[in-house]
Amino acid sequence: MHRLPPLHWLQAFEASARTLSFTAAGQELSVTQAAISQRIRLLEDRLGQPLFVRYPRSLTLTPAGQAWLPSVQEAFARLDEGTLEVFGETPDRSVTLRTTPALQSQWLAPRLARFHLAHPEVTVRVVSAVWSSDFGAEGADIELRYGQGEWRGMESISLGASSLLPVCTPPLAERLVSPDALAGQTLLHAAGFAVGWPAWLEHVGCKDLSSHCHSLICDNLSMVMALARQGAGVALVHRCLLEDPQGLVIPFDIEVPSREGFWLCRPHNEPGSVESERLWRWLAGEVAPGPS
Repeated sequence: MHRLPPLHWLQAFEASARTLSFTAAGQELSVTQAAISQRIRLLEDRLGQPLFVRYPRSLTLTPAGQAWLPSVQEAFARLDEGTLEVFGETPDRSVTLRTTPALQSQWLAPRLARFHLAHPEVTVRVVSAVWSSDFGAEGADIELRYGQGEWRGMESISLGASSLLPVCTPPLAERLVSPDALAGQTLLHAAGFAVGWPAWLEHVGCKDLSSHCHSLICDNLSMVMALARQGAGVALVHRCLLEDPQGLVIPFDIEVPSREGFWLCRPHNEPGSVESERLWRWLAGEVAPGPS
């Protein structure tokens, strides 16, 4: 038993050997191609032999890989049969939904509350992600992603036209009579977004104003908005996150468009559960009209 590798390494090997593709194996297991490649490398190091011959655009199994594959597949089949025999059919009826903390609190929460009132029998697991690399690392039935809506193997619905505008507390807004009044103020930045304060300032004709402002930089919009509510500065926020501003006001109703936005996503052409389909249709019906 001491030579038995971790289960997720074995899953990576079986899927890669069956499809002869690290990319296809990653899509099947809901992980990245790089994660599959790393697991295979670790497995080969553990076993002391290569399992695949790697070519620039293809894979083949080594003789050792070919000889071992039937044993691995038989082991998975026996595990599946044993689980079914002992525990019977016990499908997980929960739906996993992954998105950023800001979108959870500002867009998803009221909609999920209404969904739960209408469908209390559906258990929804909400998991958090911040960076684009956080999406797809583990399986999720539905995601709310940020980007341009073009992800391979994903069906995507836009949450609406994407634009950003400044927000702050009412006392601070009273002092901001024009964009020029931002000089000397603190601009709250969310890292990782294609459009931010430089684009907005250029849009209003104040391109060089940022050199006269202080800055606070966060890696997520939730913290940016929390700082804005504390009066720490002025945040630049997507309009779709302001349905419930929670004490924030818009000092200048001047928007700058963004080529990136928020999207409702799920794996394309992959059958989901009845519960997952029910939540998907509900959220799709909640999306504001706009370009998709």
